[in-house]
Amino acid sequence: MTEAQADIALIGLAVMGQNLILNMDSRGFVVCAFNRTVEKVDQFLANEAKGTKIIGAKSLQDMVAKLKKPRKVMLLVKAGSAVDEFVKKLVPLLEKGDIIIDGGNSQYTDTQRWCKELSPTGILYVGMGVSGGEDGARYGPSLMPGGHTAAWPHVKPIFQAITAKANGEPCCDWVGEDGAGHFVKMVHNGIEYGDMQLICEAYHLMKDVLAMEQNEMAQVFDEWNKGELDSFLIEITRDILKFKDTDGKYLLPKIRDTAGQKGTGKWTGISALEYGVPVTLIGEAVFARCLSALKEERVTASKSLVGPSQKFTGNKKEFLEHLRKALYASKVISYAQGFMLLREAAKVNNWNLNYGGIALMWRGGCIIRSAFLGNIKNAFSKSPQLSNLLLDPYFRERIADCQLSLRQVVAQAALLGVPSPAFGAALAFYDGYRAGVLPANLLQAQRDYFGAHTYELLSKPGEFVHTNWTGHGGNVSASTYNK
Repeated sequence: MTEAQADIALIGLAVMGQNLILNMDSRGFVVCAFNRTVEKVDQFLANEAKGTKIIGAKSLQDMVAKLKKPRKVMLLVKAGSAVDEFVKKLVPLLEKGDIIIDGGNSQYTDTQRWCKELSPTGILYVGMGVSGGEDGARYGPSLMPGGHTAAWPHVKPIFQAITAKANGEPCCDWVGEDGAGHFVKMVHNGIEYGDMQLICEAYHLMKDVLAMEQNEMAQVFDEWNKGELDSFLIEITRDILKFKDTDGKYLLPKIRDTAGQKGTGKWTGISALEYGVPVTLIGEAVFARCLSALKEERVTASKSLVGPSQKFTGNKKEFLEHLRKALYASKVISYAQGFMLLREAAKVNNWNLNYGGIALMWRGGCIIRSAFLGNIKNAFSKSPQLSNLLLDPYFRERIADCQLSLRQVVAQAALLGVPSPAFGAALAFYDGYRAGVLPANLLQAQRDYFGAHTYELLSKPGEFVHTNWTGHGGNVSASTYNK
C-alpha cells in the first residue's frame, strides 16, 4: 500500500502549476504533482523539480493514495469543462472532509455550483483566485480563497506560507462563501484592465500630444513610481519603455497595436450589468481592447475620417503634472467602482466580505499591487460600512486636489483628437456620482410617454404613477419600474 506522505496535490503542470509546486516545496510542504499527460510529471521531476521533496503520481488513484488526510487537491487547469471533468473524476476517490481547490480563472458561478453540488457528499470545495503571474506563483502570489468555510483551517497554513507578504502580513485570507474568492479575483482582473488602459492613455498623450521621446517617457514613469502612483504596472511600463531590441532600437514601437484578452475583464463588465452597478471605467477598458482589434478598419478609417488640426500649445511640464494627477484620480475612481460591485454582489449572494482585507490581499504578489491599496485598507478599517471609497476623507481630499487636472486632460484629449475613453469614463462617473440631480427625470417621462412604464414624483418616492401624456394614450400603466 502507498504511504500517505504528501501535504497537498496539484493537478496541472503548466508554468503556473510548476511554479506553485516549487513555491510550496521551498516552504517545507510535500507536494504530489499530477498532470493529464503523465509523461509531463516525469519530465518535471527530472528537471525543474530535481533535488526537491516533490513526488509524482501516475494516476488520480495513485495521487489520492499519497495524500495525508484530510486530502487536499488543487486544480490549476483551464477553467470550465477541464475543471468539471477533474472534479467528477476526483469525487469518487475522495471522502467526507477532503478538499478540492480550484485555483484557475473560473467563473464564480461555477464555484457556486460545485459548492452546492458537493455539500451533500461532505467533500469541501474552495474556489481560489491566484494573481501574480509566473513570478508570483514561484515567489509569492496573492491568493483569494472562498467556498466551504470548513476547508479554511486545513488550507490556511499552506496558502499563507506561500503567499506574498505586505508589511509582514500574508496577502491571503479567507474571502467568503461559495464563489466569493473567484468573484473577488474577477473584479481584481477588471481593475487590472482599467489600470492598464489608463496607463496606455497616458502614454498615448505623452507620445502624440507632447511628442515626447521614449527615453523621456520612461524617465517620467520612473519619477511617478517614486510617489503616490508607486505600483507594479507603472514600474513595468517604465521598463518596457526602456527596453531595446537586438538591433539597438526600442522594441515597443514595433509591437502591433491590437490587444488580446482572456475574458475576466469582460466577465466583470457583464457582472456589473447584471448587478446594476456602473463599473464604467472597466467597461471602457474592455471596449478599448475590442476597438484595438479592428486594426485594418482603423487604418482605412485613418485615411478618410477627419479630426482636429490644432497642436498642443500649452506648457509641457504643467500638462505632465495634470496627467499624473488625472491618472491617480482615475485609478481611485476605478477602484471605487470595483468595490461598489463587490458590495452589491456580497449583498445579493449573502457574502460577508472584508473589504479592508481584500485591499491587503492586493498589496503584494498581484498585478494591481500598488502603494495606495494601504490607503484603501485604512478607509475600510475605519469605516467597514463605507458605501463608496470616494466618500472616505482621505480619498475625498485627494480627488478634490486632482479633479481639475482630470478635466484638463480629458478636455485636451478631446480637443486634440486623442482617444481617452478610460479618463473620460472616470470624469463622467465622478460628475454623475456627485450630482444631486440627474436628467433621469426626463428619461422616466419618455419611458412613460411611449410605454406607460410609470414614474415616481419627488414628493412621493416609492409610489409609481402613469400620465396620459397625449390625451388619447389611456390611463393603464404597462408595468412599474423600481430599479
